[in-house]
Amino acid sequence: MAEAFTTRVIDIITGSSETVHDLTAACASFLREVAPGRDGLLNVFIPHATAGVAIIETGAGSDDDLLAALRDLLPADDRWRHRHGSPGHGRDHVLPAFVPPHATLPVVRGALELGTWQSVVLVDTNRDNPRRQVRLSFLG
Repeated sequence: MAEAFTTRVIDIITGSSETVHDLTAACASFLREVAPGRDGLLNVFIPHATAGVAIIETGAGSDDDLLAALRDLLPADDRWRHRHGSPGHGRDHVLPAFVPPHATLPVVRGALELGTWQSVVLVDTNRDNPRRQVRLSFLG
């Protein structure tokens, strides 16, 4: 009998600029390995105080639009009380209130049940931390 719960941590290098990093292929690969043909839930969790998970369209400009909207909403200036790190870094600590550090997604017959244009992405505005971990957990 297959395990009811399986988890894995993957390492992502996001670099030194704001980024939207597509996790969809990594999620699909994880599910092919641990949940072939099974139904359940995939939880994607970012154990960082300055990054989040979003479900958006990528490759058609939406990822750049998201970063632009976050710059408008959370400017990297000196208004933030949290002041260590690069200028405006305090806004990175507010990001998870708008882009949560987790998402739970349906899995049907071993595959993510995403909409046609949906992708699972890591949203990282923190230029001070180029290394991220992502925890993928399948509950069957």
